[in-house]
Amino acid sequence: MDASAPPLLPAREANAPSMTAREASAVFSRITANIEKVMRGSRDGVRKLLAAFASGGHVLIEDFPGTGKTTLAKSLAASIGCRFTRVQFTPDLLPSDILGVSVFNQKEQTFEFRQGPVFTSILLADEINRASPRTQSALLEVMAEGQVSIEGRTHASDELFFVVATQNPVEFRGTYPLPEAQMDRFAMCIALGYVGADVEAEVLAAQDLGHPLAALRAVATREEMLILRERVRHVRIAGELRRYIVELVRRTRSAPQVQLGCGPRASIALSGAAKALALFDGEEYVRPEHLHELAVPVLAHRMVLDPQAKFAGVTGAALVADILREVPVPA
Repeated sequence: MDASAPPLLPAREANAPSMTAREASAVFSRITANIEKVMRGSRDGVRKLLAAFASGGHVLIEDFPGTGKTTLAKSLAASIGCRFTRVQFTPDLLPSDILGVSVFNQKEQTFEFRQGPVFTSILLADEINRASPRTQSALLEVMAEGQVSIEGRTHASDELFFVVATQNPVEFRGTYPLPEAQMDRFAMCIALGYVGADVEAEVLAAQDLGHPLAALRAVATREEMLILRERVRHVRIAGELRRYIVELVRRTRSAPQVQLGCGPRASIALSGAAKALALFDGEEYVRPEHLHELAVPVLAHRMVLDPQAKFAGVTGAALVADILREVPVPA
């Protein structure tokens, strides 16, 4: 770690008290500042990515080429010093290329299971929509249940297992749209967007002598991340806000321009990510503002619009924004 970096939190026993909200906020700030050494002008995207990671969800980044999707995932892995694996999804990729395969050991006369790239802490599924539906479905179980079932045996994934998938929203040739079940596995769908002219000039200057990602060092530990995830679960959320979440999600199912609304997994994802944001802000409880900040990235990508609405240019994000205006905020 750099000498100028803030000290890590001291190691704790497994049964030791969890970190305080202030300590959790300090960890979040430390990781954010480190990632921003590489990802300039993307604080909102970094904040949402970390909220999904801390709440145990997964993220789909849907944006144009060159906006830093891959770099963001690599920066997160480098910042917490965990194992990172990248898989470039292509039409000829097989499920075994991701999950692993049994290989016959001639010396022992037995089959040995060789783990695939899914057995990692952070998995970058680059251009996930280029793989066939068969290969895409290989991620369904591990993303939802944290385990992989192969040849009648169940293998547990890493405790920190986190999928960052990317796709280009304007390129359709040679791609396979993600099915609804796969989209529902992602806690959020975010976009980074293009940075301003001044920030882009800073990016150019920063890469004159090499990519800043190469110099990035860990500023948090694996233990801190596990404690942080456990701490998120203990953030309080009022009963009125739980009912507010349920009402927001239920409205997506009854909207006239929606064929398929959001299910209970969306409610769980919104609650968990809001708890993470509250903790990052140094607070012990969720506020309505946290839910409003996350409603679109958590709900919009799960909604299936009817063809007429799509033709008219209606988007899931716009419909969620309408729902937020219509549903009264708990007092």
